[in-house]
Amino acid sequence: MRRLAVWSGPRNLSTALMRSFSSRCDCVVSDEPFYASYLATTGIRHPGRFDVLSSQPQDWQKVACQMAEGPAPLEKPIWYQKHMAQHMDKTMLAPWLERIEHAFLIRHPARVIHSYLRVFPSMTLTETGLPWQVLLYKHLRQTRRHPPLIIDAHDLQLRPKSTLQRLCEAFGISWKSSMLHWPTGQHPQDGVWAPHWYKKIWESTGFTPAPVEDSPLPEPNVPFLDEAVSLYEQLLSCSKSETQPTTN
Repeated sequence: MRRLAVWSGPRNLSTALMRSFSSRCDCVVSDEPFYASYLATTGIRHPGRFDVLSSQPQDWQKVACQMAEGPAPLEKPIWYQKHMAQHMDKTMLAPWLERIEHAFLIRHPARVIHSYLRVFPSMTLTETGLPWQVLLYKHLRQTRRHPPLIIDAHDLQLRPKSTLQRLCEAFGISWKSSMLHWPTGQHPQDGVWAPHWYKKIWESTGFTPAPVEDSPLPEPNVPFLDEAVSLYEQLLSCSKSETQPTTN
């Protein structure tokens, strides 16, 4: 069984990408398995907090062991794991990660922050997921022969087929056209938090056309924007040379 982890920040089209993989007949998906651990550790009061805490293990080590060594929810050859970078911290940078294949999904912080604040009233740099994404990417560059693939949500929205083909190639799995479409509504794999965060994806049947991504967007009024953009641009720069073997 292949264990494929894609690390995303919030509001990065990560649920659409999960939908894409769940449309494969050879793939089962897991939705944000560290969410309860994150809420329990931080005390953050996201909508549906009690339901999330009740639906998952709150011990991150138990979750990590399951993701790296445990059985998948269904017996299929590919296990796609949708991981949210903001749910993690540096103590979780541990050997369990070596048993999983990794890729990254990024999005410009201005768009992430605007989208996030429509659902929850406040945000920090950590909640963008970017600090963990940079930390994990640097770790993987040092420990693996080739750096993991980084894809940008803008490319996924603008050119879904070619972007998904690149991701499949990076993971060494076949491309399937079924990844471009999915049925509307709630899916069995959705977490209990879905009613609060997934309303748009429930209405969708595929990747939304990209013109909205090209529209002018005012800078969000948060003190960490410049730092978030700097981290995003680090990852974006790495994505342009990701086919080259690491020299670290």
